[in-house]
Amino acid sequence: MKRFSSLRGTKKRKDQEGRTGRRQSEPHGLLGTTSGISSSPTTPTQLTKQTSAYLLEGSRNDTVHRSSSSPLDTGQHHSPPAAKPPPCLCSAPLSTSRVVHGLSEDMLEKLDLEDEAVEQSESDIYMRFMKSHKCYDIVPTSSKLVVFDTTLQVKKAFFALVANGVRAAPLWETKKQSFVGMLTITDFINILHRYYKSPMVQIYELEEHKIETWRELYLQETFKPLVNISPDASIFDAVYSLIKNKIHRLPVIDPVSGNALYILTHKRILKFLQLFVCEMPKPAFMKQTLEELSIGTYSNIAFIHPNTPIIKALSIFVERRVSALPVVDESGKVVDIYSKFDVINLAAEKMYNNLDISVTQALMHRSQYFEGVMKCNRFETLETIVDRIVKAEVHRLVVVDENGSIMGIVSLSDILQALVLNPAGMTRKESKAETE
Repeated sequence: MKRFSSLRGTKKRKDQEGRTGRRQSEPHGLLGTTSGISSSPTTPTQLTKQTSAYLLEGSRNDTVHRSSSSPLDTGQHHSPPAAKPPPCLCSAPLSTSRVVHGLSEDMLEKLDLEDEAVEQSESDIYMRFMKSHKCYDIVPTSSKLVVFDTTLQVKKAFFALVANGVRAAPLWETKKQSFVGMLTITDFINILHRYYKSPMVQIYELEEHKIETWRELYLQETFKPLVNISPDASIFDAVYSLIKNKIHRLPVIDPVSGNALYILTHKRILKFLQLFVCEMPKPAFMKQTLEELSIGTYSNIAFIHPNTPIIKALSIFVERRVSALPVVDESGKVVDIYSKFDVINLAAEKMYNNLDISVTQALMHRSQYFEGVMKCNRFETLETIVDRIVKAEVHRLVVVDENGSIMGIVSLSDILQALVLNPAGMTRKESKAETE
């Protein structure tokens, strides 16, 4: 058996007991900029964040944005419960062991492995790593968070997403004084799909509806509580929640202050794990191929052609509940990819009133430099796949054959399932495509 220690030492737990609160923010007008962010505790975690920057997506100078009815900062900083020390994963001291020192003594202190149990215990090393670290460890010291009040107009909300370079925002309902949901690019797609008629007819619902009106029409009687997680929950719990609920974004909400701290994603979690992979024993399955491990979706793959109209692509997004569509030419080769994130460019370019244009025309307006479709084949090892998808900072790889023809899709969700949940005995009962 292994003993895997958490990054939090005794000193950090004492610091946490005395900390004066997590990130707080004060509303300052509609989507106003705030600077009243209380400093986070000086911990080994924070020091490591400051030096390695975790491959942060947000800039240290970024600020938190809130709508006019965001939860108020009363100036009283509540102290959240002190984090409990992680349970020891061994029942007795190990007599014979080999020690693997981590990248940072604070983040990954050591792994003790009994020689006779090395191979068996290495198979769940990533699962135990996730269970030994909290969601708070993965939250950047400073990042950008946009929060919308449900009374905000839908059109303004989507323009705000574009202006701030974010893909989703928690929704705050003043009447309930709580977060009630998330506004994502999927909502933008659903509105366009439901109400678009022709280039000659303005989409009234997008122009005039408030977020609360859209939620009432779209969700009707199917309102569900917002899926969120506490900063003190383990990263393993976050992975399980993301995959179980088939979501791509998980808000981290402080149960004491009620403030939203961050939005966790598959990509952020995998980046965090990748920082320490080279410092841990490597499970044997990392040397196995996608085909041997049955990772990915290989049947009934949704795709489009270069001349497919945008409105048709949106219909496929809605009906198939996928997050990206490979663009395939007449010979079957993958030449591009159209993702949900690309759809938001319709708002940026104010092109959403004409959805009869082709995908190729729409992709000419990509706001970011596009390096091409990231691909792989079924005979590459999981280790190679993880390294490629993390370095490319993409959400999926398109699996192709020797001729470049599409065979399947490997998503971040598939990879985290294989690395973390499968070793825990939590296998997927059915093959499913990525969902938003």
